[in-house]
Amino acid sequence: MLWNTLLLALREIRRNMLRSVLTILGIVIGVAAVIVMVTLGDGATRQVTQQIESLGTNLLMIRVGQRMGPGQQSNAPSFGVDDAVAIRRDVSAARAVAPSASTSLTAIAGNRSWSTTVTGTDNAYFDVRNWELESGRFFSTGDLHGGRAVCVIGATTRRELFGAMDPIDQKIRLKSMACQVVGLLRAKGQSTMGMDQDDLALIPLRTFQRRIAGNQDVTLIQVSVRDGESTEEATKELERLMRERRNILPSEEDDFSVRDMKEITNMLTGTTRVLTALLTAVAAVSLLVGGIGIMNIMLVSVTERTREIGIRLAIGALEREVLLQFLVEAVVLSSLGGILGILLALGASVGLTRLLNVPFVFNGGIVLIAFFFSAAVGVIFGYFPARRAARLDPIEALRRE
Repeated sequence: MLWNTLLLALREIRRNMLRSVLTILGIVIGVAAVIVMVTLGDGATRQVTQQIESLGTNLLMIRVGQRMGPGQQSNAPSFGVDDAVAIRRDVSAARAVAPSASTSLTAIAGNRSWSTTVTGTDNAYFDVRNWELESGRFFSTGDLHGGRAVCVIGATTRRELFGAMDPIDQKIRLKSMACQVVGLLRAKGQSTMGMDQDDLALIPLRTFQRRIAGNQDVTLIQVSVRDGESTEEATKELERLMRERRNILPSEEDDFSVRDMKEITNMLTGTTRVLTALLTAVAAVSLLVGGIGIMNIMLVSVTERTREIGIRLAIGALEREVLLQFLVEAVVLSSLGGILGILLALGASVGLTRLLNVPFVFNGGIVLIAFFFSAAVGVIFGYFPARRAARLDPIEALRRE
């Protein structure tokens, strides 16, 4: 019985092909829009997570002064190298500790110049920031302790100063210092905040302090927490240690800040998820519109086929059989729309993720939900016209021309 009902539904859909296509268009657009929005949202969330992780694993950043708005200055004293040594010694959760100081300088190589960020640090920096070498080497013990004029540069700095040429053992000038390039970092690309992570030049911290800054200040200490250790507990331990070292009284506020990169990750991924949910909800409205379209066309179909319904009822067809016939037609229409919407969504998602340069994340769950939701739309909006057809009086139906 169900098979015959399905064949009748397909025959009726095929008989009014153009009307059927226009009817399911709302379902197609609704299903496609929902899947595309969720896919792009998942891709954006993964991209944010990957970019935050590229900054470093379980990374804590200790800065001088509290978090302040643009233009505000902090009068708090800077850190020193001995602060980083104390963190390595006293904070058990710390896997690697990298003190650093930075400034913007114009780097010159031959007849080329490029404004870049010059950072003085040690080899722990490469560990905490997950940097890998493309070629060359990191700093040697002699480089770090002797304050030698050597540097490791990023991919952008290499491109702007040397083009496609191998920069290893070449010289660049930073202020009045001629610096030998000993290493080239593997490219990372832009960060979540839109900053080019590859636009940098790293030199030994002692070299930076002596020949660039002219002081012993450390403006940033980056701490990588051991796997399995709580970053929240590590943050509390760091705050206790730094308050003690900086002689901050219990009644006084901190003159430094510890930022957990996991907090930034959670904030950004939470924002993308909220936006994805909002856009998905907006896209789902078109499914409602598509369902109203199906109900409208089924009511028209009932009116057009009143005499046919009357004949079926007069020769012994049961009300539930007539109801099932029209209900199956509505479900078939909405299910076809769901299938076409899924195919359209997958193609559009692949194209848009490439265009927007975000990862393509296939979400099988949302595809199934969208399909079953489209079928449910057919059941819900098809029931009223089907019930109306089943309750027609055979005599009155047969009188209809």
